Amino acid sequence: MRFDVVSIFPEYLAPLELSLIGKARTDGLLELIVHDLRSYTQDRHRTVDDTPYGGGAGMVMKPEPWAQALGDIAAASPATAAGRKPVLIVPSPAGEVFTQALAYELAEEEHLAFACGRYEGIDERVLEWAQEQYAVRPVSLGDYVLNGGEVAVLAMVEAIGRLIPGVVGNPDSLIEESHSDGLLEYPVYTKPSSWRDRDVPDVLLSGNHGKIAKFRREHQLRRTAARRPDLLDKLDVSNFSKTERNVLWELGYAVEHGRAVRRNKE
Repeated sequence: MRFDVVSIFPEYLAPLELSLIGKARTDGLLELIVHDLRSYTQDRHRTVDDTPYGGGAGMVMKPEPWAQALGDIAAASPATAAGRKPVLIVPSPAGEVFTQALAYELAEEEHLAFACGRYEGIDERVLEWAQEQYAVRPVSLGDYVLNGGEVAVLAMVEAIGRLIPGVVGNPDSLIEESHSDGLLEYPVYTKPSSWRDRDVPDVLLSGNHGKIAKFRREHQLRRTAARRPDLLDKLDVSNFSKTERNVLWELGYAVEHGRAVRRNKE
C-alpha cells in the first residue's frame, strides 16, 4: 500500500518513521512518501498562501502549488496505472468523521494521498479540480479545529496502516480492540496480581475461558454505556445473548427491534 502526504511542514511527519509503522516501511509492507508543498512554488519566497476573496481573517492556501503536487502524485500512482483513481484525503473539520469503520474501508485501497491544509484551508477549487484524478474525501478527526492537517494525518495513517496484513504482529489483537465490534474495549491487567491494595478480578485468574469471555463482554457494555452511550444507540443488538440483554437492562436499556433503547428506570 502506498501513502503520499503533502505538507508545508514535512518534518511534522517524522514520527511515522517510528514504531510499527516505521518498521512496516522498512519491511516493505507499506510505502510512505512525504512531499514539501513549497517545492512546487515558482516564486523566490516559496509562497503558498494569499488573502481570501470576500474578506475575512486569515490566509488561504493557493491552488497552483497544490495542483502541481497532486498532479505529480497522481501521475505516479499505482492506482492510476491500473485505471483507477487514488483516494485523496483532505483533513478538514468540515469533513466526514474518521471512524474505525472508515479506517478498515481505506485500508483496502491501493493508494492514499493526504493534503495537509493550513491557515484557513485550501482554495476550494483544488478539491473540485482534483476530482478529475482522485476520489476526494474530506475527513475530520472530530468536532474541533487544529492548526493544520498534519496531526490528523499522523492519526489516520497509523489507524489505517496498522490494519494492513503483517503490520501488527498478532492479528487477533485487532479483533478485540475498541470500536472493532461497535463497543469500547474491556479493561486489561498484568502482573502482579495484587498491586497497591488493588487486586486483579478473580475471574481472570481462574483459567475458565468461558467465564473470562463473559466478564470481558459485560465490561465492554458497562464501559461503553458509561463513556460512550452514543455507541450503544447505534449498535445492532439483535443477536445479543440473554446474558448481554440482561446487562443492557441493568444499564437502563431495553432491546426493541434489534436496537438498544434507553428506558426510564423505575
